[in-house]
Amino acid sequence: MTKPEVLAIVPARSGSKGIPRKNIRLFAGYPLIAYSIAAALQAEIVTRVVVTTDDEEIAEVARQYGGETPFLRPAELAWDRTLDLPVFQHALTWLAEHEDYHPVAVVHLRPTTPLRPPDLVDRAVRILLEHPEADSVRGLTPAHQNPFKMWLMDSEDKPIRPLMTVPGIEEPYNASRQILPSAYAHNGLIDIIRPATILKLNSMSGKTILPVMFDPGYDIDLDTPNDWRRAEERIMHGGPLMVWPGAPRRPRPEKVELLILDFDGVLTDNRVWVDQDGREIVAANRSDSLWLNMLREKGVQVFVISKETNPVVAARCRKMNVPYIQGEDDKETALKKLLAGRGVDPARAVYCGNDVNDLPCFPLVGWAVAVADSAPEVVRQADFVLSRPGGHGAVRELCELILTGNRF
Repeated sequence: MTKPEVLAIVPARSGSKGIPRKNIRLFAGYPLIAYSIAAALQAEIVTRVVVTTDDEEIAEVARQYGGETPFLRPAELAWDRTLDLPVFQHALTWLAEHEDYHPVAVVHLRPTTPLRPPDLVDRAVRILLEHPEADSVRGLTPAHQNPFKMWLMDSEDKPIRPLMTVPGIEEPYNASRQILPSAYAHNGLIDIIRPATILKLNSMSGKTILPVMFDPGYDIDLDTPNDWRRAEERIMHGGPLMVWPGAPRRPRPEKVELLILDFDGVLTDNRVWVDQDGREIVAANRSDSLWLNMLREKGVQVFVISKETNPVVAARCRKMNVPYIQGEDDKETALKKLLAGRGVDPARAVYCGNDVNDLPCFPLVGWAVAVADSAPEVVRQADFVLSRPGGHGAVRELCELILTGNRF
C-alpha cells in the first residue's frame, strides 16, 4: 500500500534576541536545527522534511542535515511576533501551487525543543491518522505548576483572585495536590495538524485536540543562555534516550574489562610549560591516578596510547603504574593490536579521548568517552561526555562511572 504523505515542517527564522543565531548554533556538538530534522528523518511514518526559513545560511545547514528548503520564507513572516499559522499556511500553499503537493498530516517540530523520545513522532502521527474526528494532536507532559493553585492579580494594591475553580472543592488553592484534577502542559515538543485545520479552519489546533504523552524529562525549551547550558549538560552527561542527529549513542557496557586513555588533554589539561632549554612540564591530577589504581584492583586493565613523544608521558605513566605506548601516530592500528593481544572483547573496552586523532578509535570499542573540553567533532561522536575537563579529574569521574556500573 502507498504510504500516506506526512510532511514535517521545521520553522527556523533568522532573528533571535535571547540566543543570537540559535537555530544553527552548536548544541552538544550539532547545530540546534539538526535535532528536529533528525526527529523527522528517523521517524518511520514521515515522508518529507521541509525547513521554512528566511535565512540562506540556516537553509544551507538544514540541507546538510537532510532537510529540504524549496523556498525562502518572506521577510514579513519572520518577525519576533509572527505567529505559526501564517508561516504554515505559506508553506502548504507554496507546496500546493508549485509542486501540487498535498500531505494528509503536518508534523510541527520546533528547533527550540530538541530533546525528543525516538518513538514520539510516529506515535503522535498514528494517533491523528487513526482518529478522523481529530483536528490535531499535541504533545503533553504533567504540568510543573498546578494551575488550580495559581492566582490572577490586577495590581499589588487590590485583592487577588484564583485563576481556576474546581466543582466540589470550595478552595482548591488550599487543597492538597492529591485531590485536585491532574493538569498537563503543552511545551511545543510536537504537534500534528491536519492541513485542512491550518488552511480552512485558520487554526494550528482546531477544536478536537488529542494528546500524545511524553516523560517530563524531555520538557525543555531553549529561550535563554541558562536554558541552553542546563539542557546541554543534561544530554551530554547521560540524559534521556533521545533522537540524535548522528549515530545513536551507545550505553555503557555492563562489564568493562579494559580502559584506554589518551594522554594530552585527558590525563593532562592539554597545556605545556616550556623552559629556556626546551624542557616541557605538564599538569596532571593526582586523583586520577588514585582512582585508576582502584580500578585496576577491581580487575579492570588500563592502558595509555599517546601521540606525544616527550619523555613526560613515560614518566607520568610509570608513576601511575600504567602501561603505555607513546609516539604513536596510528592510534587505530595500535588499539586493534592491543585488543587482540590482550584478548579483550572490544564491546567491553572503553576509550577516552579529546581530539580528532582519537576519533578512529571510537568505533573500535564498546563505549567512546570524551572529556568535557573536547573538540566539537569528538563531542558529536562520543557515546558519553564527562562533566570535567581533561587534567581536572575527568579520568577520576570516568573511573567512578565504571566502578559504580560494572558487574564484577
